Amino acid sequence: MNHEVLKIVINDQRNTIKEALIVARDVTFEENGNYVLAGPRRAGKSTILYEKAKALVKNGISWNQIIFINFEDNRLLEFNHDDFEDIVLVAEEMCAPKKPYYFLDEIQIVDGWEKFALRLANANQRVFITGSNAKMLSREIESRLGGRFLSKTVYPYSFIEYARANAIDLNEISSSAIAASNRLLADYFTYGAFPATLNFVDKKEYVSSIYQKILLGDIVARHNLRNSKAIGALMKKIAETVRSEVSYTKLYNLLKGIGFSISKDSIISYCDYAEEAFLLFKTENYYASFVDKESNPRFYFCDNGILNLFLLDKNGAMMENLVAISLKRRFKEDLYYVKSSKTGIDVDFFVAEEGLAMQAAYALSDSSLEREIDNLIKFKKSEEKVNRLLIVTYGDKKTIEIDGTVVEVLPLMEFLSSLV
Repeated sequence: MNHEVLKIVINDQRNTIKEALIVARDVTFEENGNYVLAGPRRAGKSTILYEKAKALVKNGISWNQIIFINFEDNRLLEFNHDDFEDIVLVAEEMCAPKKPYYFLDEIQIVDGWEKFALRLANANQRVFITGSNAKMLSREIESRLGGRFLSKTVYPYSFIEYARANAIDLNEISSSAIAASNRLLADYFTYGAFPATLNFVDKKEYVSSIYQKILLGDIVARHNLRNSKAIGALMKKIAETVRSEVSYTKLYNLLKGIGFSISKDSIISYCDYAEEAFLLFKTENYYASFVDKESNPRFYFCDNGILNLFLLDKNGAMMENLVAISLKRRFKEDLYYVKSSKTGIDVDFFVAEEGLAMQAAYALSDSSLEREIDNLIKFKKSEEKVNRLLIVTYGDKKTIEIDGTVVEVLPLMEFLSSLV
């Protein structure tokens, strides 16, 4: 790789970081740790690294020591694994006699990056890596990195971060502040939380561009797929199933019904690719963990703004999707749904280690409230781990006690502001 090109790329990136306006994210780093940050495109991973680089400089590190390379820079289109050595040589030249700090952004597009990252870590270098592929967080990659890196998943803004970015104090109780918070929640609910949506009037169009980039770039192009229309149709059908478990056979039949005849194995692969690209995530039935088979998953989208692209009658699905995102961010893999045909129990979310059973409903009528409560109470009676019952709605707040069992009803804003 031409060293002068690398130097220009690094210097240009330093200037970008210096000029960047940073909204603080709720991400912390161990002082001596090396990190892999993975998450959806445009979720703010690069900006988190900008914030870290600025913090290092503020604490006495020279800008010359900041070696920040974005591997999606079009000047690096020909970069391959043989060129990693040039980064080390350029860093030594630009930093000497001081130690470089490596920031390697979207490095997953270069095959063999793990060996380079491990080499740097073994040489006691400080390294921060980002990527838009969930495989970067897999046990296989962690094994290849030899335990030398800590990993974090970066999601689009939490509601608290979203309020911070909009300079809105959620704790202020004046009428104008409450009105501003309500407007903020409506935008967050509808258009999602990709950080740059704040810069666009037509937020939906911007979110659509992110979706297309994930679909066509991270799924279709990365896996050399030919039928992008079928994959797009599959994502739409999955959007229409949010709130329900869905089998791959059902997805096959739904696609066949609109003229796309693709195999069930292909559908499974496409869903896996969508999860790898952080477009989707899924929950499994808690009861399925006690039997030797997987359940039909419930799929959710990484951001409400993306789900909003597909749906017309959407409040219920958007509500559950947003609650799912918030719980996934907090509890990671310890998140399930609960459904039993034998007992009739149907609970939207169960966080096993917390003993938290939850329902999500946009609004509650008397009949739906009774149904949601009945499912929670039946589950509590059958599962000794359950110690808290919660229903999240868009605006209701109350506490209900039935035969000594307490069910909390929380409004969405309070749930998102405290996250249980």
